Amino acid sequence: MGGIFDISGKEARIASLEEKSYRDDFWHDPAKAKEILQEKSHLEEEVNTFKGLLRQWEDADALVDLAQEAQDLSLVEEIDGQISQLEAALQRAELKVFLSGGEDRNNAIVSINPGAGGTESQDWAAMLLRMYTRWAEGKGYKVRLLDYQGAEDAGIKGATFIVEGPYAYGYLKGETGVHRLVRISPFDAARRRHTSFASVFVYPEVERSIDIEIRDKDLRIETYRASGPGGQHVNVTDSAVRITHIPTGIVVQCQNERSQLRNKEMAMKVLKARLYELKKKEMDKEKEALEKGKKEIAWGSQIRSYVLHPYRMVKDHRTGVERGNADGVLDGDLDPFIEGYLLWAGKKGNYARPPSFQGASMRGEDRGTEEKTQGR
Repeated sequence: MGGIFDISGKEARIASLEEKSYRDDFWHDPAKAKEILQEKSHLEEEVNTFKGLLRQWEDADALVDLAQEAQDLSLVEEIDGQISQLEAALQRAELKVFLSGGEDRNNAIVSINPGAGGTESQDWAAMLLRMYTRWAEGKGYKVRLLDYQGAEDAGIKGATFIVEGPYAYGYLKGETGVHRLVRISPFDAARRRHTSFASVFVYPEVERSIDIEIRDKDLRIETYRASGPGGQHVNVTDSAVRITHIPTGIVVQCQNERSQLRNKEMAMKVLKARLYELKKKEMDKEKEALEKGKKEIAWGSQIRSYVLHPYRMVKDHRTGVERGNADGVLDGDLDPFIEGYLLWAGKKGNYARPPSFQGASMRGEDRGTEEKTQGR
């Protein structure tokens, strides 16, 4: 493990960064100083992780030696416990190795959009919003809703939110793609089985220090009255903001902040993240080729299926990870799928995000009743 983690090299780098932080002119460039301190903190975390694993292994090894010398079988249970803890710690460390992308430590911007199936897909999109919110809160992450467009009948027409916390983007990046739901529709009086689709897009929140040029003349900024649940929360001013980046056609909007200024600021943050992603794809021919192969949000393009009838199972079609406790998954138990994706992508050498579905066709999201799904 020492070779993999390169502890001596990282300790030397920490010492070098610490020396820089002691210089009198260190804070003359706050952005650079912050970058140095962040790198130092990240390296210290990696070194401490390795040293912690080494201590756990040494403790377990010493206990085994003691048990052998004393011929004390009563220590076997304690040894098993220490080994189990070490295995769990090694698995967490392995995942961190696969979270080595440049933006993996960043916050995540998540956008959820229903397919073209009307109420069915809109309700499915709302279920996904709840699922990701519960997962994030269970991890101790903070969730900030940027844009929420409720549907008239049920569900949502779309939602965008930020998950704030260390490695939020790294953990969620594999969720980008099409998610498929099969269930007995609660909106069908005949109680037939329906299949619905919704898309999830995940972007890293871009650090302010990253230079993304956005010219004023390339922006079309519109304000409108934010929609609300009614009652005292109805917005009576045009505080919501929609920004269109004319050269790329990217449209972002935010309506959940209290003021137009804050909504504009958050919309610009999302736009910056989207443009950063686009810029990276343009510089990477492989990603550009993947982008050309965009799939529509429909049959055959899903990354994961959530089946609630006639049996209950959630299966990831990329990694093969599946769970029979579908209700638990929809309540936020996503770790098996997230960890499975990281291990699968990392071992394939695919440390970047999966193919993007941004701009994909919204046709055929919901094939409707069971009669339409048979034979597919």
